[in-house]
Amino acid sequence: MGNRLSHLARARAKARRMWLRKLLRTDNGMTTSEYAMGTIAACAFAAVLYKVVTSGAVSGALQSVIGKALNAQF
Repeated sequence: MGNRLSHLARARAKARRMWLRKLLRTDNGMTTSEYAMGTIAACAFAAVLYKVVTSGAVSGALQSVIGKALNAQF
């Protein structure tokens, strides 16, 4: 019975090592579908950012900040 338990313990330890090795294995890069999803997400973020920056309120605020900086007294 003791020999059987040690065999099971070794088998479990081996399974844990294999699981850990698989968990820590790194990928070398993205697949084509991951590149496609990343590109779509970047384009969507750029479109939203463009709309925000070119909106009236943000544009006015940026012009105000730039105007104050150019007219600052030293």
